Amino acid sequence: MTILITGATGQLGSQIIENLLSRLSASNFVAGVRNLDAAAPLTGRGVEVRCFDYDRPETLQNALAGVSKLLLISSSHTDDAVRLAGHKNVIDAAKTAGVAHILYTSFAFPQAGNIHPGNVHALTEQAILESGMEYTILRNGLYIDFVGVLGLNEAIRSGVLLTRPGDWRFNAVTRGDLARATANVLTGTGHEHRVYELAAPQTWSFDNLAEVLTELAGKPVTHTEDRSIQHWIYHFLSSIDTTSTSEDLEHLMGQPAASLKESIMPFLNL
Repeated sequence: MTILITGATGQLGSQIIENLLSRLSASNFVAGVRNLDAAAPLTGRGVEVRCFDYDRPETLQNALAGVSKLLLISSSHTDDAVRLAGHKNVIDAAKTAGVAHILYTSFAFPQAGNIHPGNVHALTEQAILESGMEYTILRNGLYIDFVGVLGLNEAIRSGVLLTRPGDWRFNAVTRGDLARATANVLTGTGHEHRVYELAAPQTWSFDNLAEVLTELAGKPVTHTEDRSIQHWIYHFLSSIDTTSTSEDLEHLMGQPAASLKESIMPFLNL
């Protein structure tokens, strides 16, 4: 069995590769990348690297030769029409190449949010279902990275975490946890025709965040709502489901998800 990981030098893909290297011989999987030069460190570790560009269909067929399981990490392009076209290029090429099982990183709880049913993830899932290949849908939750624009370090300096008013609660997850769960699915069995909601098993609030900042800083940090805050992040957060929870992530990881304290440490200058 040969597994191909797309986007292998990206933030999520690179961590999935690290997890695979810890449990498999490098000969069991292939790294698909747009830029071969950027993947030189993987080549140096014995990983086969193939050019794999969603937007250049001519690169896909050769890259999929001998591949039985494909992980399609969703495109990061800012234009959803381009993203969807690229995803469909990959799905079509995988079917033609005889790939037996395709896995796709979608977005968690699409039905419960305000995401239009015609969005790129829903349409990609539909294309995968219609392809006839075995599939696994990995609906990744909100990345914890969004806290990076909340001014956490400023909150520690000032002693006040300012946020927009609202009943905000978050089911955010780390890429590290998602990578571990995904690697387990890729190397495990019994995941065909399954849809996993990879969100946190419990939510946290801005009050909880202030409490953790207080603990980490060793000085009080209070949470205060400010109606004058108009940051774009709140519009995005209000358009998705940030409150639904799931046990899928911890089940697939085989261990607890990262705590809020562990999750925000990389975003703090302590």
